[in-house]
Amino acid sequence: MKPYTLRVIEVIKAIPEGRVMTYGQIAAMAGSPRGARQVVRILHSLGRRYKLPWHRVVNAKGQIAIQDEEGHAMQILYLKDEGVELDENEVIDLAYYLHTPECE
Repeated sequence: MKPYTLRVIEVIKAIPEGRVMTYGQIAAMAGSPRGARQVVRILHSLGRRYKLPWHRVVNAKGQIAIQDEEGHAMQILYLKDEGVELDENEVIDLAYYLHTPECE
């Protein structure tokens, strides 16, 4: 496995319950600031194998990026179970819920 992939996995695994990170933020922390799409592919292909908390990863606007209805609903459910609130437009307040490891 490539070092970047391993770093992405480590960053995602470190997201605490009740917090979220963005695809771009994870990519930057793993060493590729423009690698958000790679983070998506890694989550999709390795999420189950490494038991990644995929539901804690959102887009830069604080929105659920999953398009399929079931996955979208599951992500919302998992986040709400952890205490993450979404507004009426299903947007997460990143100022409050964003996990920023370099600041914590």
